Amino acid sequence: MKKFTKIMALGLALTLAAGALAGCGGSGSSSKETEAPAQESAGTIVFGTNAEFPPFEFTTTEGVIGQYDGIDMAIANKIAQDNGMTAEINNMEFDSLLVALENGQVDAVIAGMTITPERQEEVDFTTPYYTATQVMIVPEDSTIAKASDMEGKEIRVIQGYTGETAVQELGYAYQSFKKGTEAVMELVNGKCDVVVIDSATAQKYVSDNEGLKIVEDAEAFGAEEYGIAVKKGNEELLTKMNTAIESMLADGTISDIAAQYAEAGE
Repeated sequence: MKKFTKIMALGLALTLAAGALAGCGGSGSSSKETEAPAQESAGTIVFGTNAEFPPFEFTTTEGVIGQYDGIDMAIANKIAQDNGMTAEINNMEFDSLLVALENGQVDAVIAGMTITPERQEEVDFTTPYYTATQVMIVPEDSTIAKASDMEGKEIRVIQGYTGETAVQELGYAYQSFKKGTEAVMELVNGKCDVVVIDSATAQKYVSDNEGLKIVEDAEAFGAEEYGIAVKKGNEELLTKMNTAIESMLADGTISDIAAQYAEAGE
């Protein structure tokens, strides 16, 4: 996990330089009924997430917000606190998050979600709070050394994640899973050759499973920024979140949160 800390530091530096001060599938239980309306105006910010993306969001016996823990959950909780509000989590499949936002089931989405032009047409994003890239998880004895080596290999991705888009753009066949753990278990059990996923999450899976390593290819996988999505036109909430995020970037709070979860995973 020490490599994760370096990646996080670099990601935060890029984020600060680019925009400060100026990504998931899987189902799970929810701390809020899916059909209930969001209650941001009543002093609660309801965040939609997909708690299958460690170290950003995952479930545990005692998390930052109920059973939910991770970097994103700590950030969401701090945003709510900074605005004198309470954070609540609605956990659902990654592909359902923006639909839930549009339907008013959640006030915001924080799920290691990459800011893309396509998503920006549907929602507004906050100031980026993290910069990542896609990487390949392979067995330690794998001959895969760059993205082009994946051609003809058994590739696994997570449905709706940026890794799926990246593999599609490379033109390679793949199989998608709703949970990162399922994709990685395919690799551990010798049923595939490579899993393409976000860098920080890859670090977590490699640290938890012996015999795996990470392969990077900066030429094939460019940097991507994570942001929190809010419904288009919700300028009041967007402003509240941007103020909190920019403050956390400036005073090192987000860096401290990331380091805390990196150390926990070592």
